Amino acid sequence: MCGITGCLSSKAEPAGIVESMTAVLHHRGPDGCGIWIDPGNHLYFGHQRLSIIDLSSAGSQPMHSACGRFCIIYNGEIYNADALRNEMKAAGKVFRGNSDTEVIIESCTIWGIRKTVDKLVGMFAFAVWDKQERLLYLVRDRVGIKPLYWGCFNGLFLFASELKSLREHPGWKVELDLSALASFMRHNNVPAPYTIYKGIKKLMPGSILTVQAGNEPRIERYWMMEDAVYEGVHHRQCLDEKELISSTEVLIDEAVRSRMIADVPLGAFLSGGIDSSTVVAFMQKNSNRPVKTFSIGYHEKDYNEAVYAKQIASHLGTEHVELYAEPGDALNVIPQLADIYDEPFADPSQIPTYLVSKLTRQHVTVALSGDGGDEVFAGYNRYLLSGKLLHWLYRVPYSVRILLKRFIHLFPPSALNALSSGLPGKLGIPQAGDKLYKIAATLSSNRSEIYRTLISHWDEPENLVLNSREADIYSDKKLFLDDIENHMEQMQYLDTVIYLPDDILTKVDRASMAVSLEARVPLLDHRVIKHAWSLPPSMKIRNNTGKWILRQILYKHVPEQLIERPKMGFAVPIDEWLRGPIRDWAESLLDRKKLNSQGYLNADLVHQKWREHQSGKRNWQYPIWNVLMFQAWHERWMG
Repeated sequence: MCGITGCLSSKAEPAGIVESMTAVLHHRGPDGCGIWIDPGNHLYFGHQRLSIIDLSSAGSQPMHSACGRFCIIYNGEIYNADALRNEMKAAGKVFRGNSDTEVIIESCTIWGIRKTVDKLVGMFAFAVWDKQERLLYLVRDRVGIKPLYWGCFNGLFLFASELKSLREHPGWKVELDLSALASFMRHNNVPAPYTIYKGIKKLMPGSILTVQAGNEPRIERYWMMEDAVYEGVHHRQCLDEKELISSTEVLIDEAVRSRMIADVPLGAFLSGGIDSSTVVAFMQKNSNRPVKTFSIGYHEKDYNEAVYAKQIASHLGTEHVELYAEPGDALNVIPQLADIYDEPFADPSQIPTYLVSKLTRQHVTVALSGDGGDEVFAGYNRYLLSGKLLHWLYRVPYSVRILLKRFIHLFPPSALNALSSGLPGKLGIPQAGDKLYKIAATLSSNRSEIYRTLISHWDEPENLVLNSREADIYSDKKLFLDDIENHMEQMQYLDTVIYLPDDILTKVDRASMAVSLEARVPLLDHRVIKHAWSLPPSMKIRNNTGKWILRQILYKHVPEQLIERPKMGFAVPIDEWLRGPIRDWAESLLDRKKLNSQGYLNADLVHQKWREHQSGKRNWQYPIWNVLMFQAWHERWMG
């Protein structure tokens, strides 16, 4: 895992510029720094190395092909590198070391960029300079596990793993994008291909960008999630349940095993949920010693999964380490978030993700994660909810739905919360009032609007962000939605191409790399994804339970009673903290004079939600956290 940066210019760049762009990525690769410049073509490469495979100098970057034609800087891991190396050796290729970087660059000399990328299994973002054709290639992995930003400015092409690197170049005039800001307020992240800055974009997953000095870049998709979905949906596997469970288990086992290869200490995040428990179970199955596992807990009972993680770790026989987070731990992390994420990012689980990464890095250099299981195997509660809603909506006249919506709004969420908390056992739903209000918002929505309604933090962000027009990231997805009859699968698709790379994977990459920890995600092996889409929906959701097939696999390793409980997610008690230990910090960022002087946000709307949250009338933790993360980012980067 590493940090890459560089530029291609129509003229010589200022002395030391690539060194500055590279130095700010030190956290992504503290084990080495490499610079290479092609002065005749004004090409500049910078690389910060986190040594994982082949710790010798033979793995250093920038790396040149043996023939001298190509030069690469690369961030990621290729899990089938040994197989590709053996294939090339059989054809007569001689290797200098054992790094996967060398496998990529030498593959380019044999098969070219496109065919090489098609062969790669792993997570990656890399830049290759073709000296012969004077072409620069940028490549990002299929799912978007590794980040890559780029921008063009008057003959200057910039790229980097993180935005802070691009800010080091004086040729880029920093300007905030109000459309991206409005989209952030809805999603809690800035969805690709946009960034918070005008002129800078995220390279989309599964893409190859090609650029020549002085020309506009060309982008092609070498892999598309749509293709995997179409193929799976239209060619369902017809095997019986046992065979489908077995074939899925084999693929997951291989995905986990291949990601356990490292020349440095390795462990895993263990939350106690289905996904991370499955990954750890297969790690322990494939290890001859106890796997090191790590979890974060809370003293607030409604948010604490650490007790379950500990039980699962004990059953599997792992070497388990846990940390119980205090509000003070969050307070110490919060000031660092704007630096870690570079642009506004407001998934509150960014805090425990950073804390568990920091804890883990004290013991290992690589950690496997269960991220992706919810998207691939249908684990989110909204899949169950939306299916029930649609089933009901199609049968109830619109006028009746509107009456029901008005009836729900007769009761404040705080009263509904209190009513729910008094119900026995599983009948009591945490934050029932807020969830009912979210359901009420969907009652006037059509089929294609339900997803956006359910995931929105600010339902009408253009009212919040002054003089803005929200970036439309759904326009190219509408036709696709119409082609998929199963609404659960429609939502799965949107989550996999929007929420997964822009929220989940961004969160994990920045939090882990901030402490120089490599995080690997076996459930997002593209072969697992392709297989999962070929499964009948009933293998994912059954008896009102998501991830059915994953549960059947996990039950072979962990007793059912340790797994079966209501889904919690990697939640954080932000709602309580905003009324207590971080209230003063929040109020300083929400100061009305400050908001008005900046001129970006509707101060009246912000303060209305802040007052309602403080009074307990509503739980506005997520929209408020969005505003706070923007304000903290603005104070750090635009102040």
